[in-house]
Amino acid sequence: MQGLEFHQGDSSTSAPAETIWLVSGTGDGPPLAQALLQQGWNVLVSVVSAFATRAYRSHPNLRFQVGKLQEDEAVDQLLRTLRPRWVLDASHPFAAVISGRLQRRCQAMNQPLLRLQRETPRLPEGTRIHGIQQFEDLRSIALRGERLLLAIGSRHLQAALRQSSASQHFARILDNPESLRLALAAGFEPQQLACVRPGALPEGSIERALCRRWGISAVLCRQSGGLTQQIWQNLSQELGLQLIQIRPPAEQLPVGLTPEGILRQVGAAQARS
Repeated sequence: MQGLEFHQGDSSTSAPAETIWLVSGTGDGPPLAQALLQQGWNVLVSVVSAFATRAYRSHPNLRFQVGKLQEDEAVDQLLRTLRPRWVLDASHPFAAVISGRLQRRCQAMNQPLLRLQRETPRLPEGTRIHGIQQFEDLRSIALRGERLLLAIGSRHLQAALRQSSASQHFARILDNPESLRLALAAGFEPQQLACVRPGALPEGSIERALCRRWGISAVLCRQSGGLTQQIWQNLSQELGLQLIQIRPPAEQLPVGLTPEGILRQVGAAQARS
């Protein structure tokens, strides 16, 4: 586990507010962190890479822990160091390992934990959609002649390419060196890639532009709930795309709360005594 990285700011109170530890990424994390800061909390956000911190607006009461929480001891150490009032699990629905680890360690240490439950968007009428459980299921989908856009993260591009029968492939990846390295290693040419910074433009505008520029006829994405899934479902209907969604792993976790429910639950911050 890497050390903490701090955004320093002037603190005018002798008794600082309590801390919330938010485990998230670049989608749900930034607006949730901003709302918590507005309610007076100090917020520590755990993200996988330093590039992910760019999606968050700077604030004197916002700091980051950068790096994967790969062991139980990493979680225990942060809990002992921070003594947070709440831990908020807003990790990606496909990040089952970290969600399970947080659930297990917080329960063992009597640490209050809340989990974000992403809303499942309703499918627009007429959407051409397939649901698959794993990349091997792509073999059963007729993709010959299709121009397939992969929006699944750079780590899984090679696995998807092995199973896809599409005529041409393109990918939307994050704008960092590691994502680009993995995409090139999977066999993509630079002209088949779009390196996108989350939140750089209005939601959905980059995806729409890419589909039109590349003449995309099918999209492979993850059934992750929330805004990202809604964008792809809307574009599928708008542009007549075939949409293939990978279902998340079966969860053995308690049902979570909406962002609004989380904010109501934690309330306004109280100063430490």
